[in-house]
Amino acid sequence: MFSLAGADLTRFLFAMVLLLAAANLLGYVAERLAIPRVIGEVAGGLLLGPTCFGTLFPASFHWLYLGFHSESDLFGFIYQLGTILLLFTAGLKFQSRFAKSDIKTGLAIIVGSTIIPFLVGWLSTFVFNPSQFEGPDHNVIALKIIVAISIAVTSIPVISKIFSDLGIMHSRFAKIIVAIAGIHDLILWVALAIASGMVTGGHVSSTGAINVWMVSKSLVITLAFLVVCIGVLPWALRKLTSKRANLLFRASFLGYFLVILFALSAIAGYLQVDVMYGALLAGIATKFSLPENLFKKLEEGVLGISYGFFIPLFFAIVGMQLDLAKNFSFGFFILYLIFATLVQGLVVYFTCRIIRIDKLTSFNFAAAMNARGGRVLCFQLWLTH
Repeated sequence: MFSLAGADLTRFLFAMVLLLAAANLLGYVAERLAIPRVIGEVAGGLLLGPTCFGTLFPASFHWLYLGFHSESDLFGFIYQLGTILLLFTAGLKFQSRFAKSDIKTGLAIIVGSTIIPFLVGWLSTFVFNPSQFEGPDHNVIALKIIVAISIAVTSIPVISKIFSDLGIMHSRFAKIIVAIAGIHDLILWVALAIASGMVTGGHVSSTGAINVWMVSKSLVITLAFLVVCIGVLPWALRKLTSKRANLLFRASFLGYFLVILFALSAIAGYLQVDVMYGALLAGIATKFSLPENLFKKLEEGVLGISYGFFIPLFFAIVGMQLDLAKNFSFGFFILYLIFATLVQGLVVYFTCRIIRIDKLTSFNFAAAMNARGGRVLCFQLWLTH
């Protein structure tokens, strides 16, 4: 019932081996060129995806990656696991202790880079016709929120991955950026949860009117989930993890925290918040709950699994999902990308200058806050179709 035919399993494993090898090899090439490894991993997916391999050898591409009815689902499952682990590891890198000057810088950038780009993104939907990008639910309000988020959002997982690839994760600058991006994305995830709820939870009536009660309920649930995970869960984990009666922790140290990760992700999905939001909060809660020696042990185990297999495949699958050879408006994509980059970059740069940060550091903050996640990139490309 839960098995694959031998031929299908062989084909899937062969396809996965090629994709993993391409991601790691091109990631290594990227490192040798002194650029983040993640760029090479995405390039591996572009090379083996419909953009290159699928265009040159369509029959072979279909046989290898779409050869049986559930093969795309298997790659989708690996993609989702990679996303969950990427967000969990990003949460593990979240810092909570900073100098007063760093807190001032962080708060200023969080406020500026969240509110202003979001408003600019919302207003930009009046320049073009957003209805042409509507999904099957035809919800313009939800689409406008998504566009606004795509202009304002950064990506703590991608930022953390790039800093790790460059070997600067331990630096003061990297720690400040990761903390800013974490809080920044947590705020915008609330907006994403509302937008998602609008198309899945009856937030909009058949006449197009917003159900204020349902939107408010979604907002309260999302914020309550955040408060519990950040304020209560670390305390509970500190109490439970040290108990001798905690047989799961004694049975498997890494397995115990993976159970917490997937449980929080599942609870978030059940509450219609977002599965990935739960994964990020699980990482943050775990970070806050463990002493340094146990945290290092956990981080080593999780990073070994994640960065050796799931995360390279995740970024390769991101590249594979992008079909740049067909139905792709290169001009619109470039304009959209430049617009989003300029808005976020200029806001962060001038925010830093207002609080008297030097020009070079201000530029570095602006560049770092423009890292975009795989989901945002896919959305930007989807807008071009």
